[in-house]
Amino acid sequence: MAAAAARVVLSSAARRRLWGFSESFLIRGAAGRSLYFGENRLRSTQAATQVVLNVPETRVTCLESGLRVASEDSGLSTCTVGLWIDAGSRYENEKNNGTAHFLEHMAFKGTKKRSQLDLELEIENMGAHLNAYTSREQTVYYAKAFSKDLPRAVEILADIIQNSTLGEAEIERERGVILREMQEVETNLQEVVFDYLHATAYQNTALGRTILGPTENIKSISRKDLVDYITTHYKGPRIVLAAAGGVSHDELLDLAKFHFGDSLCTHKGEIPALPPCKFTGSEIRVRDDKMPLAHLAIAVEAVGWAHPDTICLMVANTLIGNWDRSFGGGMNLSSKLAQLTCHGNLCHSFQSFNTSYTDTGLWGLYMVCEPSTVADMLHVVQKEWMRLCTSVTESEVARARNLLKTNMLLQLDGSTPICEDIGRQMLCYNRRIPIPELEARIDAVNAETIREVCTKYIYNRSPAIAAVGPIKQLPDFKQIHSNMCWLRD
Repeated sequence: MAAAAARVVLSSAARRRLWGFSESFLIRGAAGRSLYFGENRLRSTQAATQVVLNVPETRVTCLESGLRVASEDSGLSTCTVGLWIDAGSRYENEKNNGTAHFLEHMAFKGTKKRSQLDLELEIENMGAHLNAYTSREQTVYYAKAFSKDLPRAVEILADIIQNSTLGEAEIERERGVILREMQEVETNLQEVVFDYLHATAYQNTALGRTILGPTENIKSISRKDLVDYITTHYKGPRIVLAAAGGVSHDELLDLAKFHFGDSLCTHKGEIPALPPCKFTGSEIRVRDDKMPLAHLAIAVEAVGWAHPDTICLMVANTLIGNWDRSFGGGMNLSSKLAQLTCHGNLCHSFQSFNTSYTDTGLWGLYMVCEPSTVADMLHVVQKEWMRLCTSVTESEVARARNLLKTNMLLQLDGSTPICEDIGRQMLCYNRRIPIPELEARIDAVNAETIREVCTKYIYNRSPAIAAVGPIKQLPDFKQIHSNMCWLRD
């Protein structure tokens, strides 16, 4: 492959950062060296001139406890500060599945210093917002407040993760809340299909289990289970205190030392290893002919966040795109699959996805179809996947690169998404990738790269399939698998 080395000259502040991992892509090397993807394969296609970073620096400091403090000061009058913890449902077993999510619910139910009412009144009187969420690999607690209230926000976050009372009465009350939440999730068919997709793709492993956990676990999780999870997983090296907006890094660092300095060191013991999760090509079908539409997800095994091929799969994911009937454009849509779908009236909507975890991922497509068009839609999808492996054009890839860069930058609008970006990247890669470096990596992808990487991960690979609804017309698994390498028109 003929290619020239792409060179990105970063600011002195950016060069001081440790070269390691990035949010979506791993490139080994140093600023000013050639950018490589994969094993000794030079994939950059153009030389970049010196770049002036017109963005605030992301400063990072590691405390003695292992806690990492990372912030970006943009001078706003508001800020977002939060704790990103490398602990989610993946670190649970069958008996305690649902504990991480249950613990997230208990965080705001009172501490040794504040009752639930006191906590709620303090947040309301500050004009702040306090929130939390749990994923398969991370748990997050964050607050949005005025910049002047940063010390109080950090103190509240420290209080709720270190001093929650976890009272028996609150635990019993929260069981009912989570069970109602589970009922709401079960009415969202997209959530249901993706849970089924994980269950079949990662069967008998931690990633195959749901975040909320089964009903029997929710009814039986005890205070001891919650305390054990905290002492096992809430350790300094697994936590990032991230902030964005109007925040001073030095002030944030002093607050972190004061509120977290010694307490995180009290949780002794080894940090649990990441449970291995093997992908299995398989399917789950839940046929219900009374439903008006079929909901289907099909995916192949992709790669983890830090893998060199992640960026190529992200561009390929953007190439496939998404569509629903509310879109205008018709045959003028940029996505070839959207053109075919619109012209043939094959589905109500579809969206491509690229879900990455630490060491694995799912790359595929979710679609909602009429019962009579399920087979035709799946045929067109697989045919488009094969086209990515064999004949995608440079103009399509260029359009996808631009769209991917635009989407990524538009997502960083406001202190909260920037703070989330910092926390997630610090957990996954131990640094935050500079924007010029990110753009250089995306620009290094061309049509030949897409064909090579898609052939590696899609062509003749056994897919995972989850389907719910009137799916009588859905081809059998053997036929679907055979279509991953060859298709008749």
